[in-house]
Amino acid sequence: MKNATDRVLFKAYVDGDAAAFEELFRRYASLLTAIMRRDLRRHQDADELVQDTFLHAHRAANDFDTNRPLRPWLMTIAFNLKREYFRRKGRRPEAPLQLDGRRDPAVIPRIDEQRDAINQVQKGLAALNASQREVIELHWFAGLTFPEVAIVVGASVSAVKVRAHRGYQTIRSLLREEGR
Repeated sequence: MKNATDRVLFKAYVDGDAAAFEELFRRYASLLTAIMRRDLRRHQDADELVQDTFLHAHRAANDFDTNRPLRPWLMTIAFNLKREYFRRKGRRPEAPLQLDGRRDPAVIPRIDEQRDAINQVQKGLAALNASQREVIELHWFAGLTFPEVAIVVGASVSAVKVRAHRGYQTIRSLLREEGR
C-alpha cells in the first residue's frame, strides 16, 4: 500500500480501509507540520492544526473528487485552518524565538553561518505580504507546482507566478542589502 498513489489510497479510505488513511497521514503530516510551524509560535498549535486538517479531510471524504489531486486539497484545508487560527487570535504570525544552546566550539562558525542564512531568509519571508509568503511557502517549501498552488490559494496560475516572482525579488533584494 506504500507504493499506491494518493488517489488510490484516498479511494480505498473512502471505501472503508483505515490503513489507507494512516498511510496518507504518514505521507503528509510531517510536511504540513513543517509548514504550520513556520508561522506558529507554539509547536502544539501547529500539531493541532495538522490534526484538524486530517479531521476536516475525514469529514469531507465523501465529497472529495478522487479524480483531482489530493495534495492541493489537503494544503487548501491546512491553509484555511491556519488563516482561521490567526483570525481567531486577532494577530499576525510571530517569528519563533531562537535561543542559543551549548555547542561544540569546533562547529560554531558553520552553525552560526547556517543560522545567519536561515535568519536572513526568515526575515525576507516575514517582510513579504501574506499572499506572496503563502505562495512561496507552498511552492518552495511544500514543493507544490504553480497550478497546485493556484488551486490552494484560489487564484489563477498567472497570479500565483506573479506573486512568487515579486516575493522572490523582494527576498533577493533584502539579502543583497545584507551582503549575502
